[in-house]
Amino acid sequence: MVLTWRRVSESDFGLLRAWLAQPHVARWWHHDTSAEAVARDFGPAVRGEEPSEDLLVMEDSTPVALVQRCRFADYPDYHAEIADQIELPDTAITVDYLLGDPARVGQGLGPRIVRAIVAATWTDHPDASAVVVPVHAANRASWRALEKAGLHRLGTAELTPDNPDDDRTHYVYRIDRPAGRPPPPPPVTDHG
Repeated sequence: MVLTWRRVSESDFGLLRAWLAQPHVARWWHHDTSAEAVARDFGPAVRGEEPSEDLLVMEDSTPVALVQRCRFADYPDYHAEIADQIELPDTAITVDYLLGDPARVGQGLGPRIVRAIVAATWTDHPDASAVVVPVHAANRASWRALEKAGLHRLGTAELTPDNPDDDRTHYVYRIDRPAGRPPPPPPVTDHG
């Protein structure tokens, strides 16, 4: 089964609404599924007004997941909340993800997607030194997917949860750029 992805478009909003309404997604994402809310929250990335990447993941051309990828540095409040508790490189990237179809949960798809997105991150973001992912401590399926994808738990942080019913306890996972994939050298500037 081949995994591919592309940027989310406005034509995907109906699918995202359906996925966000699924109980296994709603429990952790706690997102308003109205058409207005989905357009409000995903529209800026689709239009290039926000620096995050919303990626629709397909397995053999069938949409199966959403991955959001961004630089912590592009979201200073989020960066500060985490950096106060966990060592966070300035060039770190984070991802968030969901599997839309409940029938695909528990079949190893999540770790495959995370592994593929992390591998692509080293090429897509050549200056990224690490991928760092906070996940609520009670979301065992999510943090197990990260572990199976090769990320290692750095520690615990107290962060604002997506679902206000949850406490603040999050596990923070990290994977560093492989040694064979160094970041590019700094740009040469002409000082003459």
